[in-house]
Amino acid sequence: MADDDKSTIEAFHDVVNMTARELSEWLQTNESQQVGQKDDRDESIGHESGRRIVALLGTKRSEYTEYDIAHMRRVVSYVHRHTAQRPDGDIEHTRWRYSLMNWGNDPLK
Repeated sequence: MADDDKSTIEAFHDVVNMTARELSEWLQTNESQQVGQKDDRDESIGHESGRRIVALLGTKRSEYTEYDIAHMRRVVSYVHRHTAQRPDGDIEHTRWRYSLMNWGNDPLK
């Protein structure tokens, strides 16, 4: 495994601060399903990503594929970009937080 891949895996596990169980339960909520870009689809991009993250959290590091690592890069990029856009005030019940949670990051943790 290349050093760049190792850094991506570490960064992924740093930004994904929800457990597989927490994320799986979150993805079943109405709040989770009502946020994100859908691009003429039934499921938002973030919600689909969340399902993929749950699977990644249950995968051994030695079994990660190139596709897995590419998705990890996408997750890290999204979380960094989105957290930089934090709104003012209480974020607990915001679409901003809910969107991040679909990507495995709860900013209240």
